[in-house]
Amino acid sequence: MAPDAIFVLKMEMSAGPAGGTQRTGTVKRKMWGGLRQQWKLLGLFEIDQQHEFYSLTSMMKEGLSAAVQNTIDNPPPDELSEDDYRLEVTQIHKDFRMETFAGPVFASLRRSLGMTEKEYQHSLSDDSSYLQFISNSKSKADFFLTNDKRFFLKTQNKREVQFLLSNLRIYMEHLEKYPHSLLVKFLGVHRIKIPHRRKKYFIVMQSVFYPDDRINARYDIKGCEVSRWTDPAPEGSQVIVVLKDMNFEGQYITLDQHRPWLLRQVEIDTSFLQRLNVLDYSLLVAHQPLHQDERHQCLSFATLIIRTKRSVITCSSPTHAGMPTVPGAVPEEDSALLVSEMDGGTGSCSVTESRVGSDLGRAPSGRPCTEQPVGTVTDSMELQDFQAQNRRLLPNFRNPLHVIDGPEHRYFVGIIDIFTVYSFKKRLEHWWKRLRHPGQAFSTVSPPAYCRRLCQWVQDHTR
Repeated sequence: MAPDAIFVLKMEMSAGPAGGTQRTGTVKRKMWGGLRQQWKLLGLFEIDQQHEFYSLTSMMKEGLSAAVQNTIDNPPPDELSEDDYRLEVTQIHKDFRMETFAGPVFASLRRSLGMTEKEYQHSLSDDSSYLQFISNSKSKADFFLTNDKRFFLKTQNKREVQFLLSNLRIYMEHLEKYPHSLLVKFLGVHRIKIPHRRKKYFIVMQSVFYPDDRINARYDIKGCEVSRWTDPAPEGSQVIVVLKDMNFEGQYITLDQHRPWLLRQVEIDTSFLQRLNVLDYSLLVAHQPLHQDERHQCLSFATLIIRTKRSVITCSSPTHAGMPTVPGAVPEEDSALLVSEMDGGTGSCSVTESRVGSDLGRAPSGRPCTEQPVGTVTDSMELQDFQAQNRRLLPNFRNPLHVIDGPEHRYFVGIIDIFTVYSFKKRLEHWWKRLRHPGQAFSTVSPPAYCRRLCQWVQDHTR
């Protein structure tokens, strides 16, 4: 579940007088529990050597480094087999064993996202401390962030891991069909086995809010009312509060021509989750103001065609010559064509500047693509494929799949927490909440109702 507030704090603890007794693990745990209770704050805590999770996260780092190195030494095949989905690799370390599930599948997904194994390995296992992510979630999971805040690590129970692995193929098929999907990107599933202790399952995910340098508001949206308000942080506080549905009332996600794309993609993704019979997932939303130069990017029609071709042709297959390419990005080899679209190389557009939205079958002038000069459009069918597969022009950004630019703001959008199955227990919870909150919208409803309600929320709060 998403947190309600975030801040970074490094705990400095004195060692005590010389010859004093050392604090035991039990004392440290009690101390941390007391601090959390005292502050009643949620957020990010740097995991230094005195932290209760230092040992676990050190094992995670060591295990992940070796697991990714195994992928570097044994790259995934171009075509995944059923054995790849069932593969379990165990690596033995000094104090623990770590198992990696479906490693080639997740490596293939990382490659399709334009992520190299070396940079993935570096983020997960460099010398910097992980950050513990504390929230008021009802989940008993532990959350960690890499120090660069690019990847989440979340402990899961066995049932949730089995649910993900059993649905991994259709999840991958969905991302292949809709490479610009807003669904959270799962990048790895692992299990740590420590002698005489319970097995610890955890997953690695791409953070929706990355990079978060200039984000000035964050929301966790479920499309309902009950328990969906969070008190904002006091002015001047270090705490960055993640707000909820009721906090967003009276505001809008302003996207102009990109709005139809977002509405359609949310509909596609939530329909997929309905197919999985899940509910209680969240739409994460954050925004930051665009810089002046970002508001008036000169995107010629040739630029659009190039990006469209890359989005349609290369995004769902391994990239050429081992060079990762995020779907929709413009490769450097096409830069000459983009320069040729400028008048005399001065930087002024040779066609009327236009914001590119979902109506990509029309030129900036409003005429159909087929009316453009010869050579401008090489194949109109590519644009039709682009529209049919609901892909979009992505910004040049480090996390483009979760970013949508409006006229004034850049929005970070993603769908997370997709493990809650509509079980018999959840059905009972639904009826209990109906009695307790008559006439109010609460989270626990059937998957079709949950899907419709979240889509309606996006419809009502975008323009």
